Amino acid sequence: MTLDEEPIISGLVNLIQRAETKLPKDVIKALRTARDQEEGIARIQLETILENIDIAAQTNRPLCQDTGVQTFFLQIGTSFPYIGRLKPLLIEAVKQASEMLPLRPNAIDPFTKQQHLDNVGAFIPVINWDFIKDDAVHVTVMPKGGGSENMSRLTMLHPSQGLEGVKEFVVREVTRAGGNPCPPTVVGIGIGGGADVAMKIGKLALLRPVGERHEERDVARFEEQLIEAINKSGIGPMGLGGHTTVLDVHVEKAPRHPASLPVGMVVQCWANRRAIARIDAKGTFQVIG
Repeated sequence: MTLDEEPIISGLVNLIQRAETKLPKDVIKALRTARDQEEGIARIQLETILENIDIAAQTNRPLCQDTGVQTFFLQIGTSFPYIGRLKPLLIEAVKQASEMLPLRPNAIDPFTKQQHLDNVGAFIPVINWDFIKDDAVHVTVMPKGGGSENMSRLTMLHPSQGLEGVKEFVVREVTRAGGNPCPPTVVGIGIGGGADVAMKIGKLALLRPVGERHEERDVARFEEQLIEAINKSGIGPMGLGGHTTVLDVHVEKAPRHPASLPVGMVVQCWANRRAIARIDAKGTFQVIG
């Protein structure tokens, strides 16, 4: 059985465009709620953000000049017949999207400073793989901007510091970040695993819809405590003061080694961009979110 790749590549290009130009409904709802709770300069900033969102959707133009690093999360059905073609298709889609949308070149070689105009290079775009029992593939694209990524942090706490130590670390670092990540932000926290796992699940946490709590009650309560503590900082929209510094905080966890307590904090700006598609066993491409 052969695969007609062009419709899939075209679909992936459209998926990237959707993520770049149209925010998910849960993010827009949270921004509107925040606007209604603010006044003065904070309210003006949120009204400007919401106007920007409307213009981007109407004109099909990127929400921000920083179109980010294209980051993919794949749930791959183990019975999907074209697993070996997925990576080349994603890379080709990023190349075409870079020219067609266009995407800003956001891939620079750290040694030569060469700019990869097609946003493709070693390990870029970022592709995260997971496998499920299915015959289809779910693709989520999350363009990750540099300003918010710069505020991401990793720490290796001593286990004796516990969850209070985690809370102190997160609140301190978000407060230090101030207006740099373009708040109100969404913050993903990964607790446990190793250093790499904590950062990975912290970024994965950003995919959960804004306002949706963790399924475990203790974790959900911890998320609520972090939201309350951070929003008391007064940093506010774009760092100009107000009640809304974060729209949400999402926590994911993994078992840790007895000797360490890794904590990964991944910050996403107000443009919490993501889009989801499904590719079935016949190669049919469908945007689902």
